[in-house]
Amino acid sequence: MSQGSKPVKQDHLSGETVGAPARVLVVDDSRAQRQLLAMYLRRWGYEVFESASAEEALALCSAMRIEVVISDWMMTGMTGVEFCKRFRALPREGYGYFILLTSKSEKSEIADGLEAGADDFVPKPVSSEELRARLRAGMRIISMQAELVEKNRVVAQTLEELQRLYDSLDRDLVEARKLQQTLVRDRFRDFGRATVSLMIRSSGHVGGDLVGCFQLDDRRIAAYSVDVSGHGVASAMMTARLAGYLSGSSPEQNLAFQAMPDGGRMVRPPARLMMEFNRMMLEELQVEQYFTMAYAEVDLLSGDVRLAQAGHPHPVVLRSDGRLERVGSGGMPVGLIPDAVYDDTHFTLHRGDRLFLMSDGITECPGEGGFELGEDGLKRMLVRLADLDSPALLEALVWDLARHAGTDRLPDDVSGLILDFRS
Repeated sequence: MSQGSKPVKQDHLSGETVGAPARVLVVDDSRAQRQLLAMYLRRWGYEVFESASAEEALALCSAMRIEVVISDWMMTGMTGVEFCKRFRALPREGYGYFILLTSKSEKSEIADGLEAGADDFVPKPVSSEELRARLRAGMRIISMQAELVEKNRVVAQTLEELQRLYDSLDRDLVEARKLQQTLVRDRFRDFGRATVSLMIRSSGHVGGDLVGCFQLDDRRIAAYSVDVSGHGVASAMMTARLAGYLSGSSPEQNLAFQAMPDGGRMVRPPARLMMEFNRMMLEELQVEQYFTMAYAEVDLLSGDVRLAQAGHPHPVVLRSDGRLERVGSGGMPVGLIPDAVYDDTHFTLHRGDRLFLMSDGITECPGEGGFELGEDGLKRMLVRLADLDSPALLEALVWDLARHAGTDRLPDDVSGLILDFRS
């Protein structure tokens, strides 16, 4: 075994040696043939190793990285084809290019060599120019394979970094979901002469729907349903801000109350509240988002209701005798145009009646055929579920929506509020 060295590197386009060493192993039981090939290879700038047998060559290939093997086909002991099979079975980094030297020309024999893993063949007697061309082709393949491996390594590293970022973002969104759920901490409120049941289901980690209720004074309560445009974190942040403006625990921040010069507070009528929200969105917050809303002020003694609607689905009154009534006068979404005008709608709840506020995730839920549920589909669901109490009705409504959509992964946030009047 002998070696010579010269710093070389293969350019994968030209096949020329340009910088770092490329190792070539010559395997032949003819010493004269090995020396002749080695002389050519050193002249061309390769680092050359020689082996007199396939067994000796396998030991060398196991101990060090060899880029190219040039092996005679017919040798004493292990043949070149058998050696090629054993060479391919060795654990190694990078590709090893294998050239067989042969006087065989039968197609079946050539096929055996290819099946064993040979990359190329050079006929004997060896032409130096042909061998050099074959080596250049082999080095181009090795260079491209090394380049591909490096690109795959970079891609894998990038994917790993993206996965870490995704996992971190996913953990943050899970925590954000928990925080958003606290905005509707109580899913059932008892105000004595009325109860309020609430339901909210986000289509993603976080959503843009909000439902709630709070006490206005000794005889009046407010109930609302909000749907912020868009989905995801931005919408969730807006719902959190709106929840602060409709907080029963912080009346000094609640826009439903207007501060008076004498230090007292006056309750804003629903339509005036919508106008105040619209002014605040356009003049103070100045965000790209808008929201729809239904807001009801309910007198617990008389059952009188004053309701304003801003681009939100029409609320439904479920009468105690089984009738369903759509209420509300429409209106523009909040935050779209300056000086939008909203109207109050008046109606009365009687003992046993229920007021249902909902987001458009219910009425616009697409079915398997692509058709939306719509108000008529919602009414059919409510008639079928009317015998259930309100918390159970809201839960069953979500299940019916999943059956309608053909999946429990609904495309939009879904929320609803039912006020049971029992005075």
